[in-house]
Amino acid sequence: MMSMNTVPGGAGAFGARQRLATAAGEVAYYRLTALADQGIADVSRLPFTVKIFLENLLRLCGGPHAAEEDVVTLAHWGSGGPADHTFAFLPARVILQDFTGVPAVVDLATMRAAVAKMGGDPQKINPQVQADLVIDHSVQVDRFGSTLAFNFNVEQEYARNGERYALLRWAQQAFQNFSVVPPGTGIVHQVNLEYLAKVVQTRQEGGERVALPDTLVGTDSHTTMINGLGVLGWGVGGIEAEAVLLGQPIEMVTPVVVGFRFTNALPEGATATDLVLTVAEMLRKKGVVGKFVEFFGPGLSQLALADRATLSNMAPEYGATAALFPVDDETLRYLHLTGRDAVVDLVERYTKEQGLFRTDDTPEPIFSDLIELDLSTVEPSLAGPMRPEDRVPLPGVWNSFRSVFPTSSAAAQNSEGGGVAVAPVPTAVDVQLDSERVALRNGSVVIAAITSCTNTSNPTVMVGAGLLAKHAVERGLRVSPSVKTSLAPGSKVVTDYLTQAGLMPYLEALGFHLVGYGCTTCIGNSGPLLDPISEAIQRNNLAVVSVLSGNRNFEGRIHPDVRASYLASPPLVVAYALAGTVELDLAHDPVGEDRSGQPVYLRDIWPSSAEVRETIARALSPEMFKQEYAHVFDGDERWRALPVPEGSLYAWDPDSTYVRMPPFFEEMASEPGPLSDIRGARVLALLGDSITTDHISPAGAIAKDSPAAKYLMAHGVEPRDFNSYGARRGNHEVMIRGTFANIRLRNKLASKEGGWTTYQPGGELMTIYDAAMRYQQEGTPLLILAGRAYGSGSSRDWAAKGTLLLGVKAVIAESYERIHRSNLVGMGVLPLQFRPGENVGTLGLDGRETYEISGIADTLVPGKELSVRAIRADGSEVRFSAVARLDTQVEIEYYRHGGILPAVLRDLVKRA
Repeated sequence: MMSMNTVPGGAGAFGARQRLATAAGEVAYYRLTALADQGIADVSRLPFTVKIFLENLLRLCGGPHAAEEDVVTLAHWGSGGPADHTFAFLPARVILQDFTGVPAVVDLATMRAAVAKMGGDPQKINPQVQADLVIDHSVQVDRFGSTLAFNFNVEQEYARNGERYALLRWAQQAFQNFSVVPPGTGIVHQVNLEYLAKVVQTRQEGGERVALPDTLVGTDSHTTMINGLGVLGWGVGGIEAEAVLLGQPIEMVTPVVVGFRFTNALPEGATATDLVLTVAEMLRKKGVVGKFVEFFGPGLSQLALADRATLSNMAPEYGATAALFPVDDETLRYLHLTGRDAVVDLVERYTKEQGLFRTDDTPEPIFSDLIELDLSTVEPSLAGPMRPEDRVPLPGVWNSFRSVFPTSSAAAQNSEGGGVAVAPVPTAVDVQLDSERVALRNGSVVIAAITSCTNTSNPTVMVGAGLLAKHAVERGLRVSPSVKTSLAPGSKVVTDYLTQAGLMPYLEALGFHLVGYGCTTCIGNSGPLLDPISEAIQRNNLAVVSVLSGNRNFEGRIHPDVRASYLASPPLVVAYALAGTVELDLAHDPVGEDRSGQPVYLRDIWPSSAEVRETIARALSPEMFKQEYAHVFDGDERWRALPVPEGSLYAWDPDSTYVRMPPFFEEMASEPGPLSDIRGARVLALLGDSITTDHISPAGAIAKDSPAAKYLMAHGVEPRDFNSYGARRGNHEVMIRGTFANIRLRNKLASKEGGWTTYQPGGELMTIYDAAMRYQQEGTPLLILAGRAYGSGSSRDWAAKGTLLLGVKAVIAESYERIHRSNLVGMGVLPLQFRPGENVGTLGLDGRETYEISGIADTLVPGKELSVRAIRADGSEVRFSAVARLDTQVEIEYYRHGGILPAVLRDLVKRA
């Protein structure tokens, strides 16, 4: 065992500040065992998650954010202390991707302008912790199936996004503690995993280096991926992330930590993707929304770090705030593999000294609850056709499709359907593609994409996909031209080792050419289908399929023409591309025929675990990571050629259709006015269960007949140059018009799907945007009524920003996903929750009432019940109570100020 030499030093709170000798010199740190030395608490059996929070408090103790009481209370976690104690958490850094990062930069630039207008120093608006922004969400799959695809798509990306990128270039030179990873480098979470994360950080404090756990929050919900490396982090809304950037801690409530024990090892043929889909299904059933998951048990030593990262990545899909794998020998091995040798000694010494290092002999922590999985029981699976938690074993895929999309008129008549549009076409539709004629039917695969952060960080499944492609090509199998195939890795290292292994030619032979390094299909940047394919789908009302290695498959997300989407491992993505349909059982039916007409089964081309391991061993090396990340912030010649605006204030272009100053701080007084009750409100949308941020926030393509399209065309933008909503998140005018505009939104106040509503009291059907603007002109406040799990999905800040700018004052739902509820509060929109057992149906509401919400103007306290009065057109009333989901006193303060940013801005101006 390595010798750990602790040197007495400055005491700090509880005498915890000590010194630790490392290979790079002595560092100070805040020793957790000091609490036991002081007789306060034995922290050895606390979950690692709680220990990280405790260290954060111990370090903050005595400052403005933490008191000794907070440390003592959390040190007694799980032993009868208050379950709802609030405490501050100040992450070490913030990570952003460009879709959510650009609005954050726009807000910070707007805050600088507001400070200057109020007579303050604009440079007070500056990140107080390290912020890294990775441009990874703007590349689209415009071209595919060609070695020219990558360069073409990148050229298109720059052509579309030059204004946004110029803003980021300005931010990089204008803000301190702010770096930008240029386009074409990789996915934010994989760059974080492979390079940015250090596991243990050091910073200057009191004239010496202080070691601390590397913790973070990010503006992408899949920030949780970094927990696979032993780094505690999770996704927050852009608004909350901005507050952290400006030095504001996150207010936490005593965490609930669910322990997940793994035993044994994965069987032959099962992948990390199959495992994560199994875990997502189990934890969704368990119910871990808003909780922390921590993995433990002897099975951990059988999981490579990339497998762990895959599991942590999908924490939002099973609802957990974060899902932590403690630091252990596998963590150290991965740091060596990825070229971060310089930090390994510090990581090992610090985590062992702090009790943050796991071995197979480590006593199991005491958890809030437990769940267990025998890894040997995991089977090949997909998830779909519409939700990531709906795991389907490989033999059941076709039945899962038919259960949602009946494939004949008779089936449609016998199906209750739940309002889902059925596809009654029973026979194939012939489509001419150049010189080849292909057949499309319900269940045909039209998109097969190896994409997204979930799997492309994992060499096992990526090499597995390459080997399966090799075996398929050697047997003479091919992919139909009706399938849009793509390969969008999370970092350049992936193509390095696929090339080194000799596998890229086989992937390309099946159409899986490199299309970009970024998040593509998984966020709707799948690009257009071939025109004849798209026309045939629309003309015949076909229910076609995408199969992707991503983490999201919500309805309408992947492509407007694609109704069903399945999440799958990269090898299974290749397999379904070969099959061309989900109308088969890949466990038993042939994938295709070889050159001599003999059937080829999946088992015939599936690579063995030994073959995958041997290929990785000879193809992957630390030098690849060192080479690719040596100049990670430099960018290519296109990036370096961009103009770099100068100055501490951003020069807003009044003609820009990409970047505009939002109205969040217009006419903002130095002090907030008194809170008031809501009177005379109308319902803008009456929604059901599982309304995701995909339904609320503008995402994907901008429809040519939408309010956003009309705005762009009025400003001289042709439809071919619309770009996506994500790319235009820096323009609030576009984003307001796209809020609640999802083509699959089902508003019960409208007679058709999409962004429609009925204006009250006139009864006119119009777009949600147009109705909201008319209500605003009349001075009518608006409400949203919804069911369970409102706001699930990606942590899109525009789901809250757009809601606010449409004039919505409150949302009343049965339950919320964590991030969106926080975002609503952060924008000054009141989240209300029906009491248990009550909802729109039980109360007899139809959304055509006029509403009054009382009790806001009185003293607000966390969880206060407010009185709601719904007045029907005939004068009759429904009265009920709803809980104000302002969960902490800090959230009440944010709401009183009209949101986090006005609160922070006022505070900064006062202190200037």
